[in-house]
Amino acid sequence: MKQFFAAKHDHPDVLMFFRMGDFYELFYDDARKAARLLDITLTQRGNSGGAPIPMAGVPHHSAEGYLARLVALGESVAICEQIGDPALAKGIVERKVVRIVTPGTVTDEALLSERRDTLLLAIARGKSGFGVAWADLAGGRFLVNEVANEDALEAELARLEPAETLCADEDGWPAFVAERSGVRRRAPWLFDADSGRRQLLRFFNLHDLSGFGLEDKPLSIAAAAALLGYVEETQKQRLPHLTAIAVESGDGAIAMNAATRRHLELDSRVDGDTRTTLLGVLDSTISPMGGRLLRRWLHRPLRDRATLRLRHHAVATLIESRNNDALRERFRAVGDLERILSRIALRSARPRDLSTLRDGLGLLPELRALLAPLDSPRLAELAAELGEHDEHAHLLRTAIVEQPPVLARDGGVFAPGFDAELDELRTLSTHADQFLVDLEARERIASGIATLKVGYNRVHGYYLEVSKAQADKAPTHYTRRQTLTNAERYITEELKQFEDKVLSARERALARERMLYETILDELNARLQPLRRCAAALAELDVLAAFGERAHALDWAQPELCDEPGIRIERGRHPVVEAVRSEPFEPNDLVLGDDAAHGARRMLVITGPNMGGKSTYMRQNALIVLLAHIGSFVPAARAVLGPVDRILTRIGAGDDLARGQSTFMVEMSETSYILHHASDQSLVLMDEIGRGTSTYDGLALAEACARHLAQANRAYTLFATHYFELTALAEPGSGIANVHLDAVEHGDALVFMHAVKDGPADRSFGLQVAALAGLPKSVVRQARGRLAELEQHSRDNPQPALTPAALDAPQQFGLFAAPSAALDALAAIDPDELTPKQALEALYRLKALG
Repeated sequence: MKQFFAAKHDHPDVLMFFRMGDFYELFYDDARKAARLLDITLTQRGNSGGAPIPMAGVPHHSAEGYLARLVALGESVAICEQIGDPALAKGIVERKVVRIVTPGTVTDEALLSERRDTLLLAIARGKSGFGVAWADLAGGRFLVNEVANEDALEAELARLEPAETLCADEDGWPAFVAERSGVRRRAPWLFDADSGRRQLLRFFNLHDLSGFGLEDKPLSIAAAAALLGYVEETQKQRLPHLTAIAVESGDGAIAMNAATRRHLELDSRVDGDTRTTLLGVLDSTISPMGGRLLRRWLHRPLRDRATLRLRHHAVATLIESRNNDALRERFRAVGDLERILSRIALRSARPRDLSTLRDGLGLLPELRALLAPLDSPRLAELAAELGEHDEHAHLLRTAIVEQPPVLARDGGVFAPGFDAELDELRTLSTHADQFLVDLEARERIASGIATLKVGYNRVHGYYLEVSKAQADKAPTHYTRRQTLTNAERYITEELKQFEDKVLSARERALARERMLYETILDELNARLQPLRRCAAALAELDVLAAFGERAHALDWAQPELCDEPGIRIERGRHPVVEAVRSEPFEPNDLVLGDDAAHGARRMLVITGPNMGGKSTYMRQNALIVLLAHIGSFVPAARAVLGPVDRILTRIGAGDDLARGQSTFMVEMSETSYILHHASDQSLVLMDEIGRGTSTYDGLALAEACARHLAQANRAYTLFATHYFELTALAEPGSGIANVHLDAVEHGDALVFMHAVKDGPADRSFGLQVAALAGLPKSVVRQARGRLAELEQHSRDNPQPALTPAALDAPQQFGLFAAPSAALDALAAIDPDELTPKQALEALYRLKALG
């Protein structure tokens, strides 16, 4: 318990897995918490201060499963191991914390999500903005960036989704940082740029940071140093796979804020169903490292058109060559080399990691042969980056058995013939029985004692047993080992030497295997960087081949990236909706920018009924633009895309009660962000602006926002609305045009056409959609009657056009601004209960009220 208290004193804020024999034990509050989280038994052991000590434990051989559950819950665990061999220890075995497992620093296969990066992120703040550093320890990636404000920081966190976030223990952090799960508050001095620079120079053994492009980025340096210090503190070992820091520039990617990522449902949905997301449809990668790379690409679409054109050309080449299926088939045996190489660097790789690496390296000649005849610059570059690893492939092929055990400590990792000394030790332990049979036969003949036999027990070891009656025939070189009632037991020099060999053979074989295993890791670490480049090339090949498979299977086309401004999409389709629908998807065109047939179009005002497809149409065009900018083909007959710097969306309704924001407040906050950030190269989706307040307030706001986007921002805008008055914005020279999605009533049924047509909609079909939703028929009938009254009143009392002057007028009109006395009197009348005379009198009263 003194050892436990000493270890716990140094790590008070994490759970302590304290090794005791075959178990990891937890004590006191750690035990109570672990028992609750893991549903394990809470017991007690001994006493301290007159009270029993609460205790809970898990078997050490199955600890990974429990660690995975704790990490998934955001907990960190210190692993306090026994140091040295308990059999050789005098007194209590020494124990020390060998590492701390945290949500952002896990590298064990069982603790990681296979197809999602597990990131540790650190934030440093200063007067000029924020420095952000993040590391994927399992993949060996270390990157930094600097952002100017809180909006950009929130967008970065939404893109990266770190498992653990480090920030200074200070006040003033925005809620989206302070309220994140997995936030770790650290001492502010750990985020100092000057001491951080010295720390980075020492870690990377450099004279300056100019090679990383960090010399003029003090906030990035501060964040990177804070992150590195935390990793060294928790891993308690060298980190040879972190060899460089990459600076990720914000202007190299199409910017998307957190709301846009959420609205477009790139890889997650509110209901948790990831299959009906863009990633769910797009991800047909074979290897886990390919799946992770695809997710990174999806969240960071590029603006670098040269890189994108190379990717598009590579995908087209794979499709045309008909080699794509063969290439993809080879990836089924590649495995997750990226994470395996990181575990090799950290010296935590298991035998099956080595066999997977062996199989992956063995496939390289076949992959190079498939790529060699293809005429694609990027595929040629990737083939070169695969490199030559025949030496390591041969080493692993000759060293590791075909199906190695799970753990190296169990032995049996190395193949026969790889090491002569190991083979001899194995032969001793596995052929001992035959040696003893042969020895017994020889000694019977030599001694003339026919009843002599060889035996063994744990106390005395091996022996030759002779009956009392034959004891006088024992040769002189027999040394008495034990006397029994009816027999004498002897040992010979030959048997003693055999005993020494056999009893220690297994231990010596395991020690030999441990030494050989370390030697293999040394050999692989000496060539770690070329191997990592090979793994990165394999991951990209997997993604490009997946793009080819998706394009062929789903009938997607290669996009055309041009330098002229504009977005022109022919017969575009929504990739997710098309994938989940059993009926054929109705494709639609989009033209934004200067076009000979349509003139200058910067905004489309989209009208039509609910469920008519307005949101689907808007989202599909954003997803087509996004897919083109990660290197994928797109769901369209043709897509010609000019430069795009941002995708911004305001779609859907939702409140944020925890932060005191109503639905309308969230809508206005997201709209404000768009109006402040959209440029003439931005694609903006606006859906139902102004619906969260009174009619004229909402209409005034919607029109003002539309005018600002079209005239001030000049963004490419799709503006869906139910305010028919906004169709008047489409004046000649305004850059605004009307389109609509139609529906047709067929008897009592309503058929949505899902086709985008020029011009405004002529009706909204709101009551028909309400009926489809299952509202009681009496409610729908009453609504129809009320609608007829309002429409008649509108015809009788037309409102003036919504001009800027009218918007500035102080009066506020309600939706039902008709004379209420006549309507109230009419509503009180039940025609079925009136006599003719009463009906005539009621008519006169209504006439007087009008």
